[in-house]
Amino acid sequence: MDKGSQERITRKAKSLEEELRLAQELTKRERKVMVRRVSHIGIAVRNIYEALAHYDKLFEFVSLVRVETLPEQGVKVAIIPLDNIEIELIEPIDPQAGIAKFLEKRGEGLHHISFEVDDISKSLKSLGQKGAQLINREAWQGIRGKSAFIHPASTKGVLIELAQRE
Repeated sequence: MDKGSQERITRKAKSLEEELRLAQELTKRERKVMVRRVSHIGIAVRNIYEALAHYDKLFEFVSLVRVETLPEQGVKVAIIPLDNIEIELIEPIDPQAGIAKFLEKRGEGLHHISFEVDDISKSLKSLGQKGAQLINREAWQGIRGKSAFIHPASTKGVLIELAQRE
């Protein structure tokens, strides 16, 4: 067997050992489920009504849409309910709002994924203790209830929102 083949086998064996170790660690820990489900997917758009028309033309899923304005967040939001998840279209109404800056930098598209939790305060505390970089250390009042964001630097580049329904 040549040296290259031996190195590949060694790497594969180490990879399998690591997978086994991780699987054993995951089965040993207590079953504390922080995330109940995916609540919604947030999509940054420049104009909610144009985006609603576009999505409806393509997918025909826009039916019972609720549009709300959150002046304290500097956004207007359209909520499109699907079976067990919602799509949230987010339009800036304040040029200084985070969503406006996101659109300037990245353009329209996926903004965040929201996870529903039972106790947002406990979840934020736990995440902070685990080293997560929290955008919000305290929850704020959102459309569905309490919300807080985790910085993408802590979640492999994905902006995560925690949401606790009221």
